Amino acid sequence: MSLIKRINYPQLPKPVGPYVHAVRHASTLYISGLTAFATEAQGHSASHQARAILEQLTTIAASEGTNLKSLVKISVFLTDIADLAAIREVLFDYLDGALPACSLMAVSALFSPQLNVEIEAILAL
Repeated sequence: MSLIKRINYPQLPKPVGPYVHAVRHASTLYISGLTAFATEAQGHSASHQARAILEQLTTIAASEGTNLKSLVKISVFLTDIADLAAIREVLFDYLDGALPACSLMAVSALFSPQLNVEIEAILAL
């Protein structure tokens, strides 16, 4: 039986709810939904927030000895579907051709009105 490891990364904003940044099971890392909350991007455009989130994902990947090319799946939550084109541009920039599977959901709100994008991810380790 594989061990489950629950991980918080000290370089990221501390989770404020009953969850951790990521859970590792065998050679897979399941990353909780990340937002720009408690970053300089909070309250800014969706593309600015997406960049902050992808920087967090980059930090997590590096902490695990890999990079964003190991992304298997992402789920993107947007409060305004009109931001989709801007988000896609940011994703193409960061993912550099190593495109993961992806789901996109338009949601009515996130936990703070200053947030308009959330991304969760699965990394192969």
